[in-house]
Amino acid sequence: MKVVLFCGGAGMRLRGHIDDVPKPMAHIGTRPILWHLMKFYAHFGHKDFILCLGYKGHVIKDYFLHYDESVSNDFVWSQGGRKIDFINRDIDDWTITFVETGVNANIAERLKAVEPHLQNEEIFLANYSDCLADLKLPMMIDEFRKSNAVGSLLLVQPTASFDMVKLSSEGKVNQVSALSQSDIWINGGFFVFRNDIFRYINPGDELVRQPFQRLIERGALLGHKCTGFWQCMDTFKDKQCLEELNHGTAPWKVWNHTSAVPTESGKIRACA
Repeated sequence: MKVVLFCGGAGMRLRGHIDDVPKPMAHIGTRPILWHLMKFYAHFGHKDFILCLGYKGHVIKDYFLHYDESVSNDFVWSQGGRKIDFINRDIDDWTITFVETGVNANIAERLKAVEPHLQNEEIFLANYSDCLADLKLPMMIDEFRKSNAVGSLLLVQPTASFDMVKLSSEGKVNQVSALSQSDIWINGGFFVFRNDIFRYINPGDELVRQPFQRLIERGALLGHKCTGFWQCMDTFKDKQCLEELNHGTAPWKVWNHTSAVPTESGKIRACA
């Protein structure tokens, strides 16, 4: 199953904290967040990627054209460096299609730009490329397959440390509670689509606005709740949190069979 990754963002809120690169190229440890996400999908057998490039797309191209296996793999060095035998490899069985989809294009426009590469795909996956999770991806896909929906999006609870306030009709505060403990769910950036999604996208549309509203009106959009770990990387604080987790449990690293320690609520604690 092909995986469409939207890689065109500039990461303006991370400027000054990372090099001037596309947001998906912001590093967590020795590898960019894009790599961590691709490893996540590859773990479940989805190794055919389509990268929708935009801002400084050449940086992403160069990264893979000059990919260094030694950064994240053990190897045996011999014969004065003339022979290197890798004990394990990262991306030998990956297929990556690089598509320039426009510097100023929105998500729907980027998706439409790669439609020719998805003509034979009944179902495909997609992602914003700036968030990580320990999502049980096969469950989300199976749920989608069994439905008649055209699209499914991951639902997560907000991780920001804001308080939610409820007012009475008289304007008095009658409740203050943590937003992360509310029954509010947000778009987590992981998607499953049938190829029919392209029939719902018109020129100028933004994917989660007009096309999703059309799906909602037809009862063709699913929401899959994730109650485990999820974290986006919108700010430097988010990046710091992911860096810290990368040195510890790194719950998104399902390929390492990492067992994260749950919190009292049974959830893995994300960034506050």
